[in-house]
Amino acid sequence: MKTYNAYCFDLDGTVYRGKEGIESAVRFVHRLQEKGLEYYFITNNSSKTTTQLQHALRDVGIETEEFRIYSSAITTAKFISQNYKDAKVNMIGSEGLETALKEEGISVTDDLHPDVVVMGIDRTVDYMKLARASAAIQNGAKLIGTNKDIKFPTEYGFLPGNGSFVSLVANVAGVEPLYVGKPSPVMLEVIQEEYGYGKEDMVMIGDNYDTDILCGIHFGCDTIHVNTGVTSTEVVMEKEAQPTYCYENLDQVEL
Repeated sequence: MKTYNAYCFDLDGTVYRGKEGIESAVRFVHRLQEKGLEYYFITNNSSKTTTQLQHALRDVGIETEEFRIYSSAITTAKFISQNYKDAKVNMIGSEGLETALKEEGISVTDDLHPDVVVMGIDRTVDYMKLARASAAIQNGAKLIGTNKDIKFPTEYGFLPGNGSFVSLVANVAGVEPLYVGKPSPVMLEVIQEEYGYGKEDMVMIGDNYDTDILCGIHFGCDTIHVNTGVTSTEVVMEKEAQPTYCYENLDQVEL
């Protein structure tokens, strides 16, 4: 495998599972750091702030700067700011999304007739939150999801992801949601624009074919699938659009 100028990692299922690090990935990031190669973390997790994600990486043995971390919350907030200026926004989500919206100058409101309903993972979500969102969308609000992940791996097994809740609301309201996170290539596009990489200089590394690998394929860069999370290598081999490389884990990748 050639050497790239920008290694872009998914987090859940690729670098860690819940609070447990995936040792082969941690070792691989250390090797990149030792060689002075550039790397970034691209996560559909919208619940945590950049600082919280930095601490999560530190807890599994990776010391890194905040500027290397891109979340779907940050990208979604930028998207709303650019496309729905001065809109009334209702939010279902956690601190990561709330902070990202505030940093973009977006005011979150409980107005019963918002212009936008934005949904990120919310571990305290209840029936009334989902009911209010469903009603608002039927009254004309745009439904935007930070990501469409149906599930994510943890040390306990798979748990429901944001896409499960967005799909529920979308089905009730009879609409197609707009998603910003992977497999949308927006986060890779942001990195490319900010640092001036060519697509041939970048590689997307992930465990989930339907988000990570398709993100890289949609963007047009090389991809590495690792068999450490959501999608098994056996299932990936059956896909029409194949990743550039498939590995059991990142210990198998030479630099």
